[in-house]
Order: sequence, then C-alpha cells, then structure tokens
Amino acid sequence: QVQLVESGGGLVQAGDSLRLSCAVSGRAFTLYAMGWFRQAPGKEREFVAGIRWTGTTTLYGDSVKDRFTISRDNAKRMVYLQMDNLKPEDTALYYCAEAKWDLKTDPDEYDNWGQGTQVTVSS
Repeated sequence: QVQLVESGGGLVQAGDSLRLSCAVSGRAFTLYAMGWFRQAPGKEREFVAGIRWTGTTTLYGDSVKDRFTISRDNAKRMVYLQMDNLKPEDTALYYCAEAKWDLKTDPDEYDNWGQGTQVTVSS
C-alpha cells in the first residue's frame, strides 16, 4: 500500500514563497518518477512539475517554469516543490503523485495520489 502525504500549503501574498513536501511510504520509492499536480475549482487537474527517479531530470508546466523547483530525497522518501514568486493564479489544491513508471505530464500516467494541500495566493 503506497501512501503519499502532502504538507506545506497555506495562505500567502503574491510574490511570496512556499515549499511543499510530500512524504511517501510503501513500495520502492526510488524506482518511480514523481509529480506535482494542481487543481483549481472548476478546472481540470494540471501538471505542475515532475522528476525522474534519479533526480537528474525534471519537467515543468509552462505556467510555473522559472518560478517552481521540484526535488527529491530518495533516502528520506520525500519530494519537494519550492514555489517562488507566487501569483494569485497559482491558487489551487496541490497533489503529489507517484508515476506508474517514468516521467510523464498526463495524470493518467500516475497511479498513487495524496489528499492534497491547499495553496491560496492573495493579490
């Protein structure tokens, strides 16, 4: 049984930073790519960032490039999302997800999800 638990969300002002964390328990964490997605009310789930199991390859959604940074610590079974220069349009529920295998942007390629952590950015 794989469990993913996100933390670190909150209410911030535009221009602030937040760091989200995702703790993973269960199967061999080091073998799978990990991703962060977000979903705002009335919108589809959106790919934010992903990282290959090696940690050397990352991928970002166009709307967060150059502002967000994904990283992982395989020894601690943790994935992080550093979010800088936050904007009101970043407001959403942020999910951590474990890929079925390799790094993809399609949420259907991820089969384990956390419950999400809310990020709200005020203008």
